Amino acid sequence: MTLADVADADRFVDLAGLLESCEVDGFRADFLSWGHYRPEYWRNYWHTHSFHEVCLAYSGAGRFDNGSTRYDVRPGSVFLARPGDVHEIESSHSEPLGIAFWGFTFRPVGLASGIGREEERGGMPGVAHGGAAGRPAAGSDEPGWWSGLTRRDGPVVSGRSGALPALITALAAEAAAPVSGYATTLRALGATLVVETARAFALDDDLAVEPVRRDRGLLVVEAMQRHLRDNLSRPITVRDVAAVVHLSERHAERLFTQQTGASIMSTLRRLRLELAAQLLLDYGVTITEVARHCGYSDVRPFSTAFKRHYGRTPGEHRRSGGTEFV
Repeated sequence: MTLADVADADRFVDLAGLLESCEVDGFRADFLSWGHYRPEYWRNYWHTHSFHEVCLAYSGAGRFDNGSTRYDVRPGSVFLARPGDVHEIESSHSEPLGIAFWGFTFRPVGLASGIGREEERGGMPGVAHGGAAGRPAAGSDEPGWWSGLTRRDGPVVSGRSGALPALITALAAEAAAPVSGYATTLRALGATLVVETARAFALDDDLAVEPVRRDRGLLVVEAMQRHLRDNLSRPITVRDVAAVVHLSERHAERLFTQQTGASIMSTLRRLRLELAAQLLLDYGVTITEVARHCGYSDVRPFSTAFKRHYGRTPGEHRRSGGTEFV
């Protein structure tokens, strides 16, 4: 989705009454306004809000005055009026400004109802003492994506629109024709909208995290193991398993053995026999049925493999109730 798609997202305004609040990383956002202005001249005279108001310009040009500072805005500009900011917006006459906008309160979950104590004392909105699951204790100096909203000295205009155009378009589409599951979908999209909004105004240092290390080899082997478990009753070859992870048979086998210490086929046999040991304890299932459910077309090779692995026949295992002989 691009900025051009936002121009057709006028059903964004229909989110009113559909998406009222969401929680993310220990914060709660209560949505208060949704808007979409088509490209034509307009002026939003000096005013202030008790909540965060965010605009994304998708076409045209204009100005955003925040306090004594004037900013020029163009397509892709995201601009923010924090609670208490006195601001004014005016479209260009020659290049009318088109925007989508949304307004929301933003507080730690413990302050979601009413006005927080810090705000009553004139403190920073959205910051309080006491921790919340999933993020550092509110009021601490620990930075994060939320800093883009909680820092009073942060930027108010950004060119970092990120996923905002796609989110606005998706939210407008969901609001235009709600179907079963819309509430869950809207809350998820709303939470992502809040995070992406804050990221747009957060400092790079606030967004930095420890490098995320992924062992691709381990992930590939886990996919192969999952395929084996999901298909224990079906004929499986190394070729089949390698195809699942788009590797050659040789590469898949080598990687699997490096990670697990066992070959693909020996692992398949072990998994089948472990499943068989469980199924044999259900007396309503015959040994022949257990064999077929575990990928053996005939009970004889199944019994041979089972005894080789467990040291007893399937029938002996069943009669002992799965316990070892003394």
